[in-house]
Amino acid sequence: MKDFQKEFLDNRNIEKDMWRIFKIIGDFTDAFDELNDLPPAISIFGSARVKEDNKYYKKAVEISEKLSKKGYAIITGGGPGIMEAGNRGANISVGLNIKLPHEQHPNPYSKIKLEFDYFFTRKVTFLKYSVGTVMMPGGFGTLDELSEVLTLVQTKRMSKIPVAFYGKVYYEPLMKFYKNMIKENMIAKSDLDLFLVSDDVDEIVEYLYNNSIQPTKNIE
Repeated sequence: MKDFQKEFLDNRNIEKDMWRIFKIIGDFTDAFDELNDLPPAISIFGSARVKEDNKYYKKAVEISEKLSKKGYAIITGGGPGIMEAGNRGANISVGLNIKLPHEQHPNPYSKIKLEFDYFFTRKVTFLKYSVGTVMMPGGFGTLDELSEVLTLVQTKRMSKIPVAFYGKVYYEPLMKFYKNMIKENMIAKSDLDLFLVSDDVDEIVEYLYNNSIQPTKNIE
């Protein structure tokens, strides 16, 4: 409890608040300056824990490669696992790394690397430059990004962008939960139209391409 009390008091420290403001501004300034000329991008989210031989890693590389051929830049969280796979398949690869106590090291495939102090500034950057998203299997962080984008689209706080889930079996429990939310009148049935769930890489790529801003440069 003492540690919690110390953290609570630290969070009400005006001197630390001023320093936080400067770090927040720094996060945004670096991102906006570095990514200003980025073409339309697709964000790929997913677990940091999967290895190179994992089926989801391989599919993330394939999705990234095919989206890159359409002319999209690829944005990931910059770390290992699915993030590495997404950057690995990209021609224009962006890694938005987050500073963590256990240090998430940037993967070697992100050509444009940015480092953030705060998760929320990082999430704003993801959505500012993305015209679509791919949700590969992942953990709490993936679900956080997923809920963020669906909430912003549902509440019309941002324009509707296509959201694609890869992995029908993996996301089946979540789909059942969404249907229960409809049953309990927590969301509308039409909210299920905000995304696609598929195991077909080409279907996902075409869904994103046909429902988002299309890059002017197609290298197919």
